[in-house]
Amino acid sequence: MSAREAQLIANERNLDLVMISPNAQPPVCRIMDYGKYKYEQARKEKESKKKQKVVTVKEVRLRPGIESNDLNTKANNAIKFLKKGDKVKVELRFRGRELGHKDLGKEVMLKFIDIVKEFGEPAKPPKFEGNNMVVIIDPKK
Repeated sequence: MSAREAQLIANERNLDLVMISPNAQPPVCRIMDYGKYKYEQARKEKESKKKQKVVTVKEVRLRPGIESNDLNTKANNAIKFLKKGDKVKVELRFRGRELGHKDLGKEVMLKFIDIVKEFGEPAKPPKFEGNNMVVIIDPKK
């Protein structure tokens, strides 16, 4: 069918002639209500976004010489985040001479993980990234 005939049929029905595949030989067209089609596509997209769960990553920063009360406060904040269903990135920063005592930092990190183990578990063991020791804690289901 020629494009002119298809356009006439579409005009008779008060619909649109939409080119589906313009590069095909011959081009493929469809007679439809384009406004209704766009509306339905938007609704489907909105519906699929509703079903998605957005996972956010909250960050908690520690230092190797942190006191126990401060550590408990940071752990309580992390527990709040884990209860909400967010992941928590724990970053232990080393500066200057602290880099010579990575074992103390590891102890602090393990103590922190032990405090929050009820609400989440680490995805991987703590690892060094430059001057920082990092671990990501996933919430328990």
